Amino acid sequence: MELQQMRYVVAVAETNSFTRAAERCLVVQSALSHQIARLERELGARLFERTSRRVRLTPAGTAFLPAARQCLDAAERAAAEVAAAIGEVRGRLAVGVISTVAAVDIPAALRAFHQRYPQVRISLRVGPSEELVEQVEQGAIDVAFLGLPTTARPRGVAVHELARDRFVAVVAPDHPLAGEPAVDLRRLSAEVFVDLPADTAGRAHSDHAFATAGLDRDVAFEVTNADFLARLVGQGLGVAMLPAAYVPRLTGVVIIEVTDAPARVEYVAWSRSGPTPAASAFLTILDIDQAR
Repeated sequence: MELQQMRYVVAVAETNSFTRAAERCLVVQSALSHQIARLERELGARLFERTSRRVRLTPAGTAFLPAARQCLDAAERAAAEVAAAIGEVRGRLAVGVISTVAAVDIPAALRAFHQRYPQVRISLRVGPSEELVEQVEQGAIDVAFLGLPTTARPRGVAVHELARDRFVAVVAPDHPLAGEPAVDLRRLSAEVFVDLPADTAGRAHSDHAFATAGLDRDVAFEVTNADFLARLVGQGLGVAMLPAAYVPRLTGVVIIEVTDAPARVEYVAWSRSGPTPAASAFLTILDIDQAR
């Protein structure tokens, strides 16, 4: 079993196509197909179901894929550790962020990192905190920026607290509340809401606050992106609550203080087994203590 065969399997699984996988791996399709067939013979199981219309993983392929990714990640980290031992930072830096991250200017931080370590391949993905924590545990991403209620703390990862923040209400400029200096949760509960999807950490802040106050509310719109959320609010389709440090970058909405608003904590997280050399260098640029 060879690492290159694993790369081919991962590429086919991610593209659902032998042709696109070969293009990604810069090989001819026949060579890629031959290596996967050879691996399947060695394993004694088919990894893909092939039809004229699509390619998909078999149950054996589904079982094989996570381990293949882990092997590739381990090989990549081994090469990065060797480079670090001779004073070089190479490999990858996979960063995950919530859409409302405010404690760190992520684009500026990535720019500074890229200028200092141009040999590192950077990737970025946006998602909810609970998914990002899981991906850090699995090694799919190296560093994650999270936002959680003050009653929660990430588990299974190393973390550093970045900032604490309170939520504010955002409404359309012509909303009846737009002229108010402040509101409370009871008054807001009478409004239709735009919010993040249910059962996400971002949504938990508001859900918990209203539930603790014994209030119900109507969440009619669920979106995964805070900027799109604000666009819906700006059109008068509902109101929302967002972190105070994040909302100044939004346009087309009015910000109102909430007297009994929930709070959140922003964290940066990395693997409990220690950051990769690239992740360590990135955290150093952010002046984050990694000794925990």
